Amino acid sequence: MGDHSHSAPPASSPRVGLTWHRSVKFSAVGLIGIGVQLAALWTMAGLLGWHYLVATIAATETAVLHNFVWHIRWTWADRPASAGETLARLVRFHVTNGLVSIVGNTVVMMLLTGLLGIHYLLANGVSILACALANLALSELWVFRHEWSQCDLIETRLLDDTGSPRRC
Repeated sequence: MGDHSHSAPPASSPRVGLTWHRSVKFSAVGLIGIGVQLAALWTMAGLLGWHYLVATIAATETAVLHNFVWHIRWTWADRPASAGETLARLVRFHVTNGLVSIVGNTVVMMLLTGLLGIHYLLANGVSILACALANLALSELWVFRHEWSQCDLIETRLLDDTGSPRRC
């Protein structure tokens, strides 16, 4: 009958699924993004005198765009995309990570700074951590999802008309 054992995907196949390595990369980008966000917030609220909620939204958007660029180039670099797909990823990133971050940061800042009087930089650090896990899951599952081909949905080796294995 032929060998029906499952073979590993070719070395050139994109890595599918959330890996420890990808989680570390996501976290590293996120840590740098925290620095970007806090620096932007401090500049806008502390130096320029913007209201802390307006500054929070603008600083969060700055970090979201920063993180997106690094996720494309590093975290999910094994999932290249056309210009059109990159634009679609940017939209998905904003619908997920951007929305979670902007809404989450704004709500937490209103509670911690507005209601409890906690310094805006400390409150923002807390709000960033509260949004991080949701953003990782949404990025892996939807934003940078692997685009499956028909070959990915079936075994990597098929039998041709003579019963010999062939590549999909």
